[in-house]
Amino acid sequence: MSTTRNIVCGNCGRTNRLPVERAPKDARCGACRQPIFTGHPIEVDEEGFGRHIANNDIPVLVDVWAPWCGPCRAMAPMFERAALELEPKVRLLKLNSDRAPSVSSRFNITGVPTLLLMRGGREIVRQSGAMDARSIVAWTEASLARS
Repeated sequence: MSTTRNIVCGNCGRTNRLPVERAPKDARCGACRQPIFTGHPIEVDEEGFGRHIANNDIPVLVDVWAPWCGPCRAMAPMFERAALELEPKVRLLKLNSDRAPSVSSRFNITGVPTLLLMRGGREIVRQSGAMDARSIVAWTEASLARS
């Protein structure tokens, strides 16, 4: 069993090895010295998405959204609130589908907002449609418990 886990910094994108016994909320990036967890979702592009999916040892929850989408804009503050409860157990990312068409295509995203829950580089489950913060947290925790 590994005594460390890899966590990607939301600020600089570097992968950090954190001891399992260390409190992750207090962790700072070894490269940029910024907190690794801020309680806020991280805006990513296609490259950042790939880095987080491939290198994080914790589950990753991705909000695939579009700026022209009313339900996406309504869900944005809910996703922000969910980050306060889910971090540091889960890394939350926001991915603009208009700026990441290859990711949207690769994951067959046909509507936004869509939440993708991923672990180990693979999709565990997805949910389309706007949700409130309580529902996002409950859905995420239930999905992780089932997987």
